[in-house]
Amino acid sequence: MQIHSNDRRLINRPSRFKKPGRSIRLSDILLSLTGLLILSPIMLVAILIISLDSRGPVFFLQTRVGKNGKDFKLIKFRTMIPTARKQGDLTVGKRDNRITRVGILLRRYKLDEIPQLINVLKGEMSLVGPRPEVRKYVDLYTEVQQKVLSVRPGITDYASIEYINENEILGRSENPEQIYINEVMPAKIRLNMQFIDRPTIGNYFRIIWRTLIRVCT
Repeated sequence: MQIHSNDRRLINRPSRFKKPGRSIRLSDILLSLTGLLILSPIMLVAILIISLDSRGPVFFLQTRVGKNGKDFKLIKFRTMIPTARKQGDLTVGKRDNRITRVGILLRRYKLDEIPQLINVLKGEMSLVGPRPEVRKYVDLYTEVQQKVLSVRPGITDYASIEYINENEILGRSENPEQIYINEVMPAKIRLNMQFIDRPTIGNYFRIIWRTLIRVCT
């Protein structure tokens, strides 16, 4: 992947903002606890219908790369058949026949992401931050792009909002992985930098609000 000159200036430029790490971490804990309590009925229904819809575990655990390059287990509701990993890590929209009937519904409303609130409570993730990647894609990062590993990964950020229909974008390509590596992933990392460079508590809540609006609409 090519390094854009704008990317390098963005990485090397010192942030003008004092990082509110404690405020964001406290907000992560309070909001994730509240979210788990409020969404517990939905989680129970999801557990039931996943169990009835197809064989396999209810939860999908995948090793992702977190802060400082440390691996952790990302938790999601399973939306694919148990053997899906054998066919690759990327999903390609509606044409991906690995997605279960219930999985289509869960993905449409991002309900499969709810268990990641547990990752947030454990301190492996934040509510806001760059989406954690699998190791095979992190190994392709340039030196500049590795700055995304200096912070906790998150459930959402500007890139998540912009590419909320990423699977559909990849589904329109004859070579989804090439498009992801050469176009989508670098574009997402440039968007990741917007919050990394300005990690204010105001931007934190602004991103959460914009994500909720985008999912609901």
